[in-house]
Amino acid sequence: MTSDTTDPQGAYPDHGLLAPAWAGVPAEATTGDGAVLQALLDAEAALTRAQCVTGQAPSAAGRTVTEAARADRFEVRSLALRARGGGNPVIPLVADLTRAVADLVPEHAQYVHRGATSQDILDTALVLVAARTLRPIVLDLRRTADALARLARAHRDTPMAGRTLTQHAVPITLGLKAAGWRSLVLDAADRLTRVRASLPVQLGGAAGTLAAFHAYAPDAGNEQAGNDPGLALTTAYAAELGLVATALPWHTLRTPIADLGGALAFATGALGKIAADVLVLSRTDIAEAAESGGGGSSAMPHKHNPVRATLIASTARQVPALAAILFGSLVAEDERPAGAWHAEWEPLRTALRLTGGAAHHTHELIAGLRVFPDRMRRNLEQTGGQLLSEGLNAHLGTVIGREAARELLERASRRSARDGVPLLDALRHEADAEHPRAGSSSDPGRPTPRAERHPAPGEPPPGRSLAPVRLMLDTLPPDLTDPSGHLGSAAPLTDRALERRLPQDPS
Repeated sequence: MTSDTTDPQGAYPDHGLLAPAWAGVPAEATTGDGAVLQALLDAEAALTRAQCVTGQAPSAAGRTVTEAARADRFEVRSLALRARGGGNPVIPLVADLTRAVADLVPEHAQYVHRGATSQDILDTALVLVAARTLRPIVLDLRRTADALARLARAHRDTPMAGRTLTQHAVPITLGLKAAGWRSLVLDAADRLTRVRASLPVQLGGAAGTLAAFHAYAPDAGNEQAGNDPGLALTTAYAAELGLVATALPWHTLRTPIADLGGALAFATGALGKIAADVLVLSRTDIAEAAESGGGGSSAMPHKHNPVRATLIASTARQVPALAAILFGSLVAEDERPAGAWHAEWEPLRTALRLTGGAAHHTHELIAGLRVFPDRMRRNLEQTGGQLLSEGLNAHLGTVIGREAARELLERASRRSARDGVPLLDALRHEADAEHPRAGSSSDPGRPTPRAERHPAPGEPPPGRSLAPVRLMLDTLPPDLTDPSGHLGSAAPLTDRALERRLPQDPS
C-alpha cells in the first residue's frame, strides 16, 4: 500500500532531499526562499531610504519601510502562488509590504516601491543573494587553498606515477599535483572575488529611463546639468546596499548575470578536476589516496566510497549547463524581455547552491584527505621501470641515435609488458639479441634490415653495433633507474606555484 505523495499545499518545504551536494551547507541558508524574500524586502527598503537621501521621500518613511521589511511578516507560499498572476513575486510582495507599512504609519505607505519596476527589485535582490552566497564560497576556497599548500609542501618530493590518457606516463610528485589543484582553486577564488566586487544594483524604472523618479524629485522639471535625480538616486541606492552603480540600467544588458554564471561554472569545473583526480586515486586497484570518513553502501558493508568527491563531481556536471541558460538569456529583446529574464532566476539560484556545496565539500575533502606514499611507490614499480623510458630514450639516443633508441625501447617495453620482466632486463635482452650488428643476418629470427636510408641529424648510420648500449645499461646513472631521480623541475615548479598569494578576504 502506498500513501498519497502529492504536496499541493506546500506542507513539505524543499529541504534538499535530492540535493546532497548543497543540503546543509552555508549556501543553502543564503539561497532559500526565506533568504530570497528578505533580499527582496531589503531591496525595497533600500530604495525608499535612497529616496530619503535624495529628497524624494521624508526620512521617517525610510525607517518605517525598513521596520516593516522583515521576512517573518510575510507568507512565502502565498507570495509564490500569487506570483503566477503577474509572472514574478515582486507584484504581490509590493501589495503586502504596502499594507504592512500602512499598519505602522499610514502616510508612509505611498513611498513603497515608488517609481520602480518589478525587475529593479528582483534583479537587485538576486544580486544581494549572490553577494551573500559568494562570501562563504570564497572563504571556503581560501581554506581549501591553505590546506592544499600544506599538502604540497609536505609532499614536495613524494614521487608518484603521472598518468596521461589513463596510462602511466612519467614520474611526477604529489606536491606538484597538489600545487596544481591549489592553482585552480585560486583561479576560482580570483574570479568569484572580482565578480562579487562588481555586482550592481538594478534601477531603471519602467523602460530603463528612470523617468518616474524625475517626477518625484524636489523641484521636478528644474534639474541642473550634473545633478540628475535619476543618476543621484542610483548612486544612493547602490550605497545603501553596498553594491555598484552601473552606467546604465541592465534590464536587457545581462552582463552581470552572465559574468556571474561564467565564474560559477569555472569554479565548479576547477573543483571538479580535483574531485576527478581523487576519484581516480581512490580506486581500489590504485589506492593512493582516500577520503576520511568515506561513505558506505546499502548493499556492500565493505565499501568506503569517496562521497565528497562524488558530490563535487556532480556539481561540475550541472553548473556549466545552468550557466548556459544564463548566457542564453543575453538574447533579451526590447527594453524588458518576456521569458529571457524569467528563465534566469532558478538556474542562478541553483548554480549558487551547487557552487556553495562544491566549495564546502572540497574544503572538507582536502582537509581530511589521506595519501599513501608507499602505495605510490609500489605503483611506480608496477610497470617494471617503463615510466623511465623517456629518460632512457634521450640517454640511448646519444649513442645509437634518436630513432634507433625509440625503436629499441618500444621493443623492450613490449617484451617487459608481455613477459613481466623489468624494462632494463628487457633492454639487455634486446641489445644482446642484436649484438654485434642490429638486424644482421647472423641473428636468425630477426627482421631483415630495412632499405638503406640517410640517417637523421644526430643519428648514426643504420646497422651500428648495439654493443655500446649493452655496456651503457650496466653503468646507468641513478636518475635513469629510480623514479625519484627523474622528476625534472617538479620541486621548483611546486615552490614557484606556492608563492602565489590568496585573493583578499572578501569580508
